Amino acid sequence: MPPLGIYVHVPFCAARCGYCDFNTYTPSELAGSGASPEGWQAAVHRELERAAAVLGERPVDTVFVGGGTPSLLGAGPLAQVLGAIRTTFGLAPDAEVTTEANPESTSPAFFAALADAGFTRVSLGMQSAAPHVLRVLERRHTPGRAVAAAREAQAAGLSGNLDLIYATPGETDDDLRASLDAVLAAGVDHVSAYALIVEEGTALARRVARGELPSPDDDVAAARYELIDDVLTAAGMRWYEVSNWAASAQAECRHNLGYWLDGDWWGLGPGAHSHLAGVRWWNVKHPGRYAVLLARGESPEAGREELTPEDRAIERVMLRLRLASGLDLDLLDDAGRGAAARAATDGLLDPAALTDGRAVLTRRGRLLADAVVHTLLPTPVPA
Repeated sequence: MPPLGIYVHVPFCAARCGYCDFNTYTPSELAGSGASPEGWQAAVHRELERAAAVLGERPVDTVFVGGGTPSLLGAGPLAQVLGAIRTTFGLAPDAEVTTEANPESTSPAFFAALADAGFTRVSLGMQSAAPHVLRVLERRHTPGRAVAAAREAQAAGLSGNLDLIYATPGETDDDLRASLDAVLAAGVDHVSAYALIVEEGTALARRVARGELPSPDDDVAAARYELIDDVLTAAGMRWYEVSNWAASAQAECRHNLGYWLDGDWWGLGPGAHSHLAGVRWWNVKHPGRYAVLLARGESPEAGREELTPEDRAIERVMLRLRLASGLDLDLLDDAGRGAAARAATDGLLDPAALTDGRAVLTRRGRLLADAVVHTLLPTPVPA
């Protein structure tokens, strides 16, 4: 069987960032709903019991606690959730256990307690080192805190990731260089970098619609991506997924690789998604509703779909092409292999890798990854 991952969704945030459209809730948004961190934790334990009834004995290879802001809970509740997973399933001897964290809600004691509980990684939301960029994103942490937190995490024995967002309106090349300098000074072994996307319904989208901020520019984003890749590559980091760089193969995020390589995972928590052997389902979003259903002994599932062989083939192309390891050409039909040859001629795929039977994006191809995927997919047969 493929490795099993457990994702735990923490839906709580102290405040909502202007660009965020994740399934998160601030205290004011939950007022009067009956939802609470304590109720969430009890519900997660109940859903874990339901997962055990489905999965049986199957050790967990990776755990990823995301959100939201997991660090708002404190190390104690996070350790208790991990302890429940360990007791219910057991952890593989080399299990990777990650939590996301906001730099402002961490401390040396927090990281030490996580390490003692069995966490191995922490992913910190830095976004930028430029104060004015953080203000546009409505991030509340101070620019230097992310670097300090990353160092504290490493001192506790945890490996670290820093998240960057680039091409924010008002960001300059020098701002991004300063952010990259700060990342490298932090000494982390993993970096994630994502171009800003203005998501519908967010405060940022409303500001753009009112003309207060310009829309992110695609050409600027492409140039910034190349700058990021240049700096991180020169520092000894290697891209292994379009938006992720690692100092070594051991530093790559195995949990996320499970998503990209068609693995199995169970998502615990409100709004969490799961996938087992081609069946995908997702939970109700509101933490109050999620807790009530599980307290009644009912499933928190909001919907599900069974992927057809064609669906799974398409997803393999879409996801594996994003990886530096590339896509096995045997997963393409004849038309797709012909399209891959043309993409290599156009400088979008690596010709040497193609000769070895794999489609691997060049850097130019990474900038146009969605378009490359579209050319490789089977052409639908007209009804």
